[in-house]
Amino acid sequence: MQKSKRSAQRPCLRACRAHGRRAPAAAGIRHSAFRISALAAALCVLSSAFCISLSAQPPPAAQSPVPFDVLLRRVFDHVDRFEREFGAMVAEERYDQRIASNGGTVRGDISRTLRSDFLLIKVEGHGWTPFRDVFEVDGRQLRDRQDRLSTLFLSGTSATAFDQARRIMDEGARYNLGGTVRNINVPTLPLMYFEADQHERVRYVEGKRDRNSRVIEFEEIGSPTLIATANNRDLPANGRVWVDEASGAITRAELHASDPTIQSTVIVTFVRDDRVGSWVPQRMDDRIKRPNDLTEIRGIATYSRFRRFQVSTSEAIDTDQLDKEHQP
Repeated sequence: MQKSKRSAQRPCLRACRAHGRRAPAAAGIRHSAFRISALAAALCVLSSAFCISLSAQPPPAAQSPVPFDVLLRRVFDHVDRFEREFGAMVAEERYDQRIASNGGTVRGDISRTLRSDFLLIKVEGHGWTPFRDVFEVDGRQLRDRQDRLSTLFLSGTSATAFDQARRIMDEGARYNLGGTVRNINVPTLPLMYFEADQHERVRYVEGKRDRNSRVIEFEEIGSPTLIATANNRDLPANGRVWVDEASGAITRAELHASDPTIQSTVIVTFVRDDRVGSWVPQRMDDRIKRPNDLTEIRGIATYSRFRRFQVSTSEAIDTDQLDKEHQP
């Protein structure tokens, strides 16, 4: 507000100085010139008084940011609501992958484009679990266009349905570039660290505020970690999310998971889609690299064709197999 105060005064001061400057009197119009000058001075004084009166008004009080604990509760509520709403939808994913050198140059023509159905299913005891069903690789169709995953779960998340869906996802994972078995390249992964069963296992602190968002940094401190290596070692994660203060909605999320053998990053942007009436992932950027490797795998995924379906949840799923299942 201080800047607007100065800008309100300066035009007034410049006008006063201009009218107050003495000029040579012209013959025959001295009286008129005096009257014009006096009138201008009077107007200037009135204008000055008006400017001073305006500038004397106290600036409107800036709205105080909500306390961090309040903001964090809003984020928890948003993630819970997001997963329930997005868990009733199937999205189409276009996933462009490439192998690049450290300088960013693609090695030869090693690139791949996957098109898949992506959805989130709630598994009793382990929360919301992502599934990907690849139906096209580099323009070559692997199967007929049909919602295999959603059809599996329409009658309930039985153990049989879960096993079939896991096999479908594992089948699609082999099309990832790099020969590295991984299933953490999913857009909902960063949100898992804000789920209710993770609150005691994750440290949350306020980060440096962005221009339009509050930032929350998080660090996984519990064990076993959500992500494990292929050798079943803990792979602790950390990251940050950009939050709309009023609603608690996460508009951007960034996650890093690394140890001496592997480095992985996932960055996701979210938007409000009025057509389906909820927040959805818009884009995911991911990167995976081994410290001594001269190349890295980079991916860009975009999401569209959101469509709803209904899943009835069953408690009959044997979830022991899910432990340590998120592997890079």
